[in-house]
Amino acid sequence: MLTNKSRSIDMIDGPLLQNIFLFAVPLMLTQFLAILFNAADTIVVGKFAGDLALAAVGATGALCNLLVSLFNGLSMGTNVVIARLLGSNDEERVHRAVHTSLTIAMVGGILLAITGLFLSKPMLHIMATPEDIIDLSALYMRIYFIGTIPLVIYNFGAAILRSKGDTKRPLFFLAFSGVLNVVLNLIFVIPLQMSVAGVALATAISQTVAAILVCKTLMNESDATNLDLHKLAIDKEIALDILRIGVPAGIQSMVYSLSNVVIQSSINSFDSSVIVAGNSAGGNIEGFVYIGLFGFSNAAITFTSQNVGAKRYERIKKIMLTTMMLVLIFGSILSFGVCYFGEFFLSFYTNEPLVVEVGMIRLLYVAGPLVLNGILDIFVSSMRGMGYSTLPTVLMLLGICGVRLTWIWTVFPLYKTLEMIYVCYPLSWTITSIILGILWYFSHRKTLREASVGC
Repeated sequence: MLTNKSRSIDMIDGPLLQNIFLFAVPLMLTQFLAILFNAADTIVVGKFAGDLALAAVGATGALCNLLVSLFNGLSMGTNVVIARLLGSNDEERVHRAVHTSLTIAMVGGILLAITGLFLSKPMLHIMATPEDIIDLSALYMRIYFIGTIPLVIYNFGAAILRSKGDTKRPLFFLAFSGVLNVVLNLIFVIPLQMSVAGVALATAISQTVAAILVCKTLMNESDATNLDLHKLAIDKEIALDILRIGVPAGIQSMVYSLSNVVIQSSINSFDSSVIVAGNSAGGNIEGFVYIGLFGFSNAAITFTSQNVGAKRYERIKKIMLTTMMLVLIFGSILSFGVCYFGEFFLSFYTNEPLVVEVGMIRLLYVAGPLVLNGILDIFVSSMRGMGYSTLPTVLMLLGICGVRLTWIWTVFPLYKTLEMIYVCYPLSWTITSIILGILWYFSHRKTLREASVGC
């Protein structure tokens, strides 16, 4: 038996709309819980430790994402490679891929922890973090990065489960660890008055619990994805395959995050903890819109990978169109919801009207048109599922980062307002979606042509 059929979804022969939905909904709920628990961190620190603590945590977001994003990309490589091997029924290589992936995760987590521990404050200085919050931000980052080892392990383990259609158990693990995170936040911040250190420590502990749960699950699997800690090693051939898909995705995420670091630096240039806090709260709520995009883009890459492995090339276009339709529907509904009820949601983060006002600017200019980001994510995910990762990455970097950085360095200095910063988001998404849509068309044609030659 290659996989445990009771927990997996038939991505090759089953009905697409139904199975994509069954696959994506637990992922959407997982993303919802992740954002909700992250929001709980922000709410607790903002309500009970003050706006300076809220700004301190918010100022670290882009930088933390920058450092973690490479290994998030590598976990995507794990998802693609294992899904394809499952589609081709290559049990022995699936088993080797599982152990290679988790070995990469452990090594990567250690490197991240060391980097975050020693370089947090210098990087915050480079970002022009306001002096009244920089020490708190550095303290938060140092503790946070201690927890990146289990964070990376969990992400890779969850990618392995997703590759065979199991999106429910990662949801349960996140729910349990997230509730633990909230409880620890309340304990560390309110009675123990640990401020930003408390929320960082709570995050590290909850991530460790999630990593233990996902590893224990893989160790108990009865199929090819079974984890044996004694077999942890790197298979060179499989590692190169994971890196071929994952490194471009990781570099894309890193440069994408780097552009956000530049944007955060531009926001910091106002030298106002109120603006930093409002941006942080608005960005946190914005994440809830991404719920309608995240699950379906993951479905696009996993379903496409399995069908390519099974040589069911005729389903690639159907998968892309189905996931695109669902992204447009769910993303639009969520965008409207967070903008219409924006002030209500922001009131959970702060009691300061000026912070709410700043947060609303971000919601209207970034969260409102976020569905455009979903469109380009579907194109990229479909191409990566087909095995094309490098060129989509290059074009993504040129379209997203090129537009944003050019805008920030040329237009923003002439019209120095928050609105002028935020408008670079929808502009970059629109341009990049058009470019990637054209590339997808030619990539799909190439895949079908090569498949017909192979036959």
